[in-house]
Amino acid sequence: MRRNRSIPAAAVVPVLVYPDVREAVAWLEAAFGFVEHVQIGDDHRSQLGYGDGAVIVGDVRRERRPPRPGEETHSVLVRVGDAHAHCERARAQGAKILMEPTDFEYGERQYEAEDPAGHRWTFSETLRDVAPEEWGGQTRAPRG
Repeated sequence: MRRNRSIPAAAVVPVLVYPDVREAVAWLEAAFGFVEHVQIGDDHRSQLGYGDGAVIVGDVRRERRPPRPGEETHSVLVRVGDAHAHCERARAQGAKILMEPTDFEYGERQYEAEDPAGHRWTFSETLRDVAPEEWGGQTRAPRG
């Protein structure tokens, strides 16, 4: 892939819609530790990064809407170094914790949170390297 400073370098970049982009950026930075890299317009879009990942925060317009209460249409998974500490940071900023940090057989400790606009997030800390076959998964195309 070619480099372009006008778009995040990550290969997959979720675009999440918020009613107030600037408010969302401030909250995502404070609660989840994202860093804003590019602001587009006063309240149109923003590109945020976390480690080598990225997310774009977009405004409401035409068909674009944030989630409706009680619905889960997507979840964004973000890998973190310490799920417990990250969870406490998010909780202190008002994140709704849907699942406390939990250890899973596939070698991850994860917690789930909902942000003020209703987007669902899963934060995952790797505890150990586990072959998918050890917990019932199947390796299809090994990663290089």
